[in-house]
Amino acid sequence: MILKLHSKCYLCLLPFCFIFFENNMKNYINVIIICLTVIISIFIFTRPLKDFLQRADNIVVTGLAKKDFTSDLIVWNGSFSRKSGTIQEAYGLLKKDLEIIKKYFADKGLGEQEVVFSSVNINKMFKPVEKQGGYGYMDVFDGYTLTQDIQIESKEIEKIEKISREITELIDLGVELYSPKPQYYYTKLSELKLEMLASATQDARVRAEKIAENAGSKIGNLQSADMGIFQITAQNSSENYSWGGTFNTDAKRKTASITVKLTFKIE
Repeated sequence: MILKLHSKCYLCLLPFCFIFFENNMKNYINVIIICLTVIISIFIFTRPLKDFLQRADNIVVTGLAKKDFTSDLIVWNGSFSRKSGTIQEAYGLLKKDLEIIKKYFADKGLGEQEVVFSSVNINKMFKPVEKQGGYGYMDVFDGYTLTQDIQIESKEIEKIEKISREITELIDLGVELYSPKPQYYYTKLSELKLEMLASATQDARVRAEKIAENAGSKIGNLQSADMGIFQITAQNSSENYSWGGTFNTDAKRKTASITVKLTFKIE
């Protein structure tokens, strides 16, 4: 009887043992999760601190260079056109205009190599005509329009500017020439960029030396250098910079600017 009683007691204790084991397993799992969380948190939060401590030995400065310059090349585009019921007639009229324009430019002192005429562009023209009975419209052939483009490229900027202002004189000769304002360029842009990069780099170095001196340190070796965007704007204007770089061609007098970011080791 005693053995049977003991066996029953052991059997009664089994659920409690299972509960105890299950609770301990849960505690073990919780402990493991907490430990992993702490380890991961330490890794995540100490990484930025490590990076900061490493960067604390460096100094980052930005240098700026600006320079005013005047364009040395002018490009002026224009076009003239004629319209007629037949291609032959339109081309004949356009050819006469071409001869008048060539003579006009020659009288103004422009050489043939400075004036480039494009090939003739032919367009069929249509006009809407109301259908019989008033049920909508249909396109009806309305002749041909022939157009020819002109481009003048020269380093004699003042002379071309004067011609562009006086081009309306062609109207008195029976020619209608469409001409927007000239565009201005600089042929020594590559040399200018190199010169300004050197100036911006020197400016950044001076800034770094001054900051380090005020902090009781001195700069060491250059760690990295990043060039900013090259910007060209009109002089004395409120023209905005752009992320891709501004390249003004409307103004004859321009201002170029560039930035350079340098990282130095602090000693």
